[in-house]
Amino acid sequence: MRAQEISFLKLVQGDKQFQVPLYQRTYSWGREQLQRLWEDIGELVDQHLAGEPTAPHFLGSVVLAPGQIQAGGVQRWLVVDGQQRLTTLMLAFTALRDHLKETGDARGVDRVHRQILVNEFHEGADHYRLLPTQADRDAYTACVRSRADAGGGDNIGAAYRFFRGALTEGHEAGDEQWAATVETALKDLLSIVEITAEPGDNVYRIFESINNTGVGLSQSDLLRNYVFMLLPKRGERIYQELWLPMQQSLGPKRLEILVWLDLVVRGHYKTKQSEIYREQQKRLQPLAGDEEALQHEIERLSERAGRFLRIVEPTRERSPALRAVLERLAAWGGQTHYPLTLHLLDLLDAGRTTPDDVAQALVYIESYLVRRLVCQTPTTGLNRIFMEAPKELETDRPASEAVRRFLSGRRRRWPSDEELREAVRTKPFYWAGRPPQRGYVLRRLEESYAASEPVDFAKASLSVEHVLPQRPAPAWFDLLAEETEPNQTPQELHDLLVHTLGNLTLTGDNAKLSNHPFERKQQILDSSALRMNLEISSVQRWGKAQILERADRLADRAVGLWPGPIGGVRPAGEEPPAWAELRAALVAMPSGTWTTYGDVAELIGSHPKPVGTYLGSHTNLLGAYRVLTVEGKVSPSFRWTDGSDRLPPQELLASEGVRFDSLGRAHSSQRLSAAELATLLGRDVAQPAAHDPLPEGEDAAAAERFRTQLRENWPAAYAGVVAVLDFWRRQGGHVTYGRYEETSCFPMLDLGTSRRQHLMWPVGVYPVSGTVEVVFQYLKTRSPFDDTEQRRELLNRLNKIDGIDLPEAKLELRPSFPVGVFAEHGDEICEVLDWFVGVAALDLARRD
Repeated sequence: MRAQEISFLKLVQGDKQFQVPLYQRTYSWGREQLQRLWEDIGELVDQHLAGEPTAPHFLGSVVLAPGQIQAGGVQRWLVVDGQQRLTTLMLAFTALRDHLKETGDARGVDRVHRQILVNEFHEGADHYRLLPTQADRDAYTACVRSRADAGGGDNIGAAYRFFRGALTEGHEAGDEQWAATVETALKDLLSIVEITAEPGDNVYRIFESINNTGVGLSQSDLLRNYVFMLLPKRGERIYQELWLPMQQSLGPKRLEILVWLDLVVRGHYKTKQSEIYREQQKRLQPLAGDEEALQHEIERLSERAGRFLRIVEPTRERSPALRAVLERLAAWGGQTHYPLTLHLLDLLDAGRTTPDDVAQALVYIESYLVRRLVCQTPTTGLNRIFMEAPKELETDRPASEAVRRFLSGRRRRWPSDEELREAVRTKPFYWAGRPPQRGYVLRRLEESYAASEPVDFAKASLSVEHVLPQRPAPAWFDLLAEETEPNQTPQELHDLLVHTLGNLTLTGDNAKLSNHPFERKQQILDSSALRMNLEISSVQRWGKAQILERADRLADRAVGLWPGPIGGVRPAGEEPPAWAELRAALVAMPSGTWTTYGDVAELIGSHPKPVGTYLGSHTNLLGAYRVLTVEGKVSPSFRWTDGSDRLPPQELLASEGVRFDSLGRAHSSQRLSAAELATLLGRDVAQPAAHDPLPEGEDAAAAERFRTQLRENWPAAYAGVVAVLDFWRRQGGHVTYGRYEETSCFPMLDLGTSRRQHLMWPVGVYPVSGTVEVVFQYLKTRSPFDDTEQRRELLNRLNKIDGIDLPEAKLELRPSFPVGVFAEHGDEICEVLDWFVGVAALDLARRD
């Protein structure tokens, strides 16, 4: 084998083809890996535009084995390892080519297409520089060929859509050279080690050895080994007195974070956690031979370890005021604030500030994080802001003032009081951040009531409750009908209100409250120890007016708890962040799907009318034609605003796979709800509690409730559902049930070991609403259905059953079909479930 470090452009140029062998898994990179790569590319682009020396970014290795040279002269290479990186970069170039087309750069389109994506003078399969596995091939070639169905619901389509969105967002923020610089970064500034096998090498054995290695050394392990190699005389004593106590008090994961933070606080804020050892080695190398200087460096790191422990274990902090804010930040969770918080503790221990000053600075940090979450400000660049802060803070003023001035910078997006109040009224807070953060905000709001006997949140088991239920009974819609606007349905009004902060509270009685009428909820909330619940129970009804009034009261409390930026108003002419959110949602939609103005409004915390107005004047936006009326029709006022000769929206949607009936209405199964749009944007969309199956097995009382609800609501399907569940038990599965008023049912399969569960379930059955959800969103995290091809096979097998019509574009979501299908097709459903169990069991045997 031979190896060389080259750029991506040099790797792919020439009449060659990279073919992914069948023994490789399908493309599996998700949003997290794509975001990390895009951040690396963004840093290269920023450095290049600023005229800074730009060292290539090492992306990893690609192991290739020579294949046969085709008659037409194409050299084929088998991709033994590195197909995920190779496929991702090819999709990034495909998205770049299409972005250049959108922006009118015809030469750039031609250049990228010919240099990177295709072998220009070859046809058929040889035309493509990359040929993925057969399962991914059609989705990939759809993107390269710019077919209408490019950007579908599988991982290939999701990656393509991710890069389209990232390029669109970057283009809006950058200058005219930005896209060209992205092209340069992708071609020339990504470094890859090409490892080439020799003819006769056992390629599959190479693949096995690469993918079955032992646990490697961590970055902190490498640093420790390097440092103590340079300490032949003092090493044993320094290790016992300094390094070992630090290592034992922090543990391996925290130690890894500390040695990274040490670099960031020193000003090396562009260092990634994967590059800790290399950067620390570069910094310490001049001290080789000077054991006293190296000892001093380890002493400083040990001191920082003590400060870092006060961040992660606030009870170690002596100052009550400072300890209280550190505890709140620990409860908030995450590591984003660590660099700035550690720097402030450095200043404190050096005597350059006071505990109260640091506590106030941390209040501003808390406010910055909370306000951005409530306003659902995009998190892009947030980590970088906090990594830059230690170097950028002004030193001629108190630390708290310096922190507030820094975070108030225009491009750092600290929401104003006005933006916060509007977000509390309109934004779907229930989809913001992570569940613990949502609970934290409600807890702090409850604490602001300053009750004489406050709730002990450490002991209380509380969860977030929707007062107006997520799945309301008809009586709730009767109440909402009194407050709808012209041409607005009660369901549309419900969707705009249900997830907003004004409709949410904390309770330990979530199961009791369920979707009962408000009068019953009043009785339960009236016995609560929480002041916010007593406030809710004191009103006579719960509709739009009450939810908005409560939102305004909570906004007043939020403004008092979390102070805003200096200035406190959005700069004149600055676009509201909701429109950037709308554009991101349009790009995230897979081909073959559509949504409504109301769904988009619910997602971004707006109203269908301004959404319609915005899209009406921006119809050339990527994906704008996918937004239809609530009936699934193209808006009569839709006109392309760029003067292009593009197809009419309905024809364009049809070419992507959206089906229309004779009245011009798009098929409802292909509609994306606001929750599904939020999921595609990477939000942690919490579902109604009834959607979460319990792990403890069958419950006789719950089973009886389920059967009773099913018999009462869908009698024709009752026998079929029961028979299918009995079949599932005979296959080795069991059945669990939800805890709430609608007693949902989940056929569960545990393929784990005595030490660890490996639960999976193909569907959830809802006996009141009459829907059966196919839980692709959960299956994609569980082997073997983390493979897109296996989920697609499940979808195809179900779709062969009359009455089931699941769109392929929802392979990462939870599409549903009517429970009535069980009435006549129970045997066919059993066949699909039998296949499901067989595939899962075969995968378990392979892994063992």
